[in-house]
Amino acid sequence: MKLISWNVNGLRACVQKGFLDYFHAADADFFCIQESKLQEGQITLDLPDYHQYWNYAEKKGYSGTAIFAKKEPLNVTRGIGTAIYDTEGRVITLEYDTFYLVTCYTPNSQNELARLSYRMEWEDAFRTYLLQLDRKKPVILCGDLNVAHTEIDLKNPKTNRKNAGFTDEEIERPLIGVVSAKNEIIPGHIHLDKIAEAVKTGVRIAGGTPLEFPAIGVCDGIAMGHKGMKYSLASRELIADSIESMTIAHGLDALVLIPNCDKIVPGMLIAAARLNIPAIIVSGGPMLSINYKDKYRDLNTAFEAVGAFKAGNIDEDELLRLENAACPSCGSCSGMFTANSMNCLCEVLGMALPGNGTIPAVYSERIRLAKHAGMKIMELLEKNIKPRDIITPDSIYNALRVDMALGCSTNSMLHLPAIAHEAKAPITLDYANEISKETPNLCHLAPAGEHHVQDLYAAGGVQALMNELSKKNLLKLDTITATGKTLGENIKDCTVLDYNVIRPIDNPYSQTGGIAVLKGNLAPDGSVVKRSAVAKEMLQHEGPAKVYNSEEEAIEAIYTGKIVKGDVVVIRYEGPKGGPGMREMLSPTSAICGMGLDKDVALITDGRFSGATRGAAIGHVSPEAVEGGPIAFVQDGDIISIDIDKCQINFKVSEEELAKRKENWTPLEPKVKTGYLRRYSKMVSSAIQGAVMLDD
Repeated sequence: MKLISWNVNGLRACVQKGFLDYFHAADADFFCIQESKLQEGQITLDLPDYHQYWNYAEKKGYSGTAIFAKKEPLNVTRGIGTAIYDTEGRVITLEYDTFYLVTCYTPNSQNELARLSYRMEWEDAFRTYLLQLDRKKPVILCGDLNVAHTEIDLKNPKTNRKNAGFTDEEIERPLIGVVSAKNEIIPGHIHLDKIAEAVKTGVRIAGGTPLEFPAIGVCDGIAMGHKGMKYSLASRELIADSIESMTIAHGLDALVLIPNCDKIVPGMLIAAARLNIPAIIVSGGPMLSINYKDKYRDLNTAFEAVGAFKAGNIDEDELLRLENAACPSCGSCSGMFTANSMNCLCEVLGMALPGNGTIPAVYSERIRLAKHAGMKIMELLEKNIKPRDIITPDSIYNALRVDMALGCSTNSMLHLPAIAHEAKAPITLDYANEISKETPNLCHLAPAGEHHVQDLYAAGGVQALMNELSKKNLLKLDTITATGKTLGENIKDCTVLDYNVIRPIDNPYSQTGGIAVLKGNLAPDGSVVKRSAVAKEMLQHEGPAKVYNSEEEAIEAIYTGKIVKGDVVVIRYEGPKGGPGMREMLSPTSAICGMGLDKDVALITDGRFSGATRGAAIGHVSPEAVEGGPIAFVQDGDIISIDIDKCQINFKVSEEELAKRKENWTPLEPKVKTGYLRRYSKMVSSAIQGAVMLDD
């Protein structure tokens, strides 16, 4: 495809000086002109092979644009859809099957910068317009953007240049945003300042100028069990939006993203995919698990200990000792919980260097990894390797494969679809289920087994596990990664060092993946369960429903002995919209396990679960209750049938009875009516779609 863009500074004069001779000789597929200075009817061009599209300024002899195209577009738009900016004929958009073509004549700032404020407002509006297009399909932008090699559009260029203490030499180098989620609230983040400093060292070594700024983060362990958990999943979108704002507002060239805990990792990946400038992830690494009474402990230890204490199985002193053993160091909680799941999957997607998911937080190797990430971002910038070059349908496929082989958190079934959506490589949970059926489960890391991420590291890490999967051609090895090499090149020499931690491909824990998507009349659109963390006795279960409209009601029922063997606990109105925010149900599932009921009681919810959850815990039930999904119509005593092997979940109610209940149903009043969560509840999609924020 050949495209020519030309500011003609008055087309009628240009035609008199050989414009048409050049036009025909060039024989371009698209010919875009700016500053035509024409009104309708002032010129007629005989261009038999071209479709002509004009945008005229209201003011005579001013501005104006045109596109001459050999192929007729699907649609033509003049302007950017904002009345105050659409009177000067500055923008034309042609829509084709696979792209948009936009030509633009950007307003200048005029003498003495008299129009600088208008120009800045116009550019913000134009950028918003382009991003809206880009979310649908790629955009080709051309035109006169009125960008000069001098600082004529800055009011105080000298002040602006050095107001942060930077030398001219630093400003002239690539500006690398270093986004750190360090804060003094999340225990696992107390060391991220050291990671950020190591990253900045690496950037400087490679010739860039690092510029650090923060990202927020919610600790799910602290937010658990009260309304604070409503903000956890919702914070993912705030993280992405804030990184977008900072990066574009300050014209950064590339990003190094430093997360560690649950929603921060996907939030940063969503931002990277959306911005599509060179970016790399380097996490703070996993927490260590320590031995107490001949058993390695983790976050789950503390939560289940509460249930054991309530049941009278341990005393308060033992509860305190178990609490003290649960989280002994900085880093993300030590099992294959959500944070470690996503940090491992960053390697698989190709957005992080090998070792990102498994090198323990306290090891010096973690600091070296951060320095290498800082150096590597300069290489990615030089080679112009961007997130959407890395996050592709093939790399998403690989991530789902490893997700199933590792037995990752069910939250990955929220985050991978959201990342894929932003990267314009959307997936469905049906697709995930198909991959699960064909992927052996090679690891039983906590909560599914006794091993922790430090054991996975010692066994060869994620790269060794991928090498094992490749023995049966279960990965697409040609995907590009942040190393600058393909996935196949990265893993070719990575062998398993401990087959007790990573099972051989011919001797897996199971022939199917660690996560399953269940459907039936209780969850027509789907639900999710961590199959690898379910006791064999509960893979098939049938029992009466005990129904609760909030997490708090369910926890009280469990601790007061109202839940007995055989029951199916149903917690509803906790979905993305109904919660709002889709709270994690680690407290009720831990209570069930701690009271010794995990092999006898199932829990079903339109909320979600912690990666630390074990047992027959089925979440993400869709449609959710607040939207009139069948879970809203379940009543105490209804028999619920669960068959995880067959991916089925149903309740035994006739269609006639179900229709009657639906007719008489009145949804609960919104639990939150103000602030961010109210806005979130109005815009968020279903869990099956990844709980993404929809623009319309």
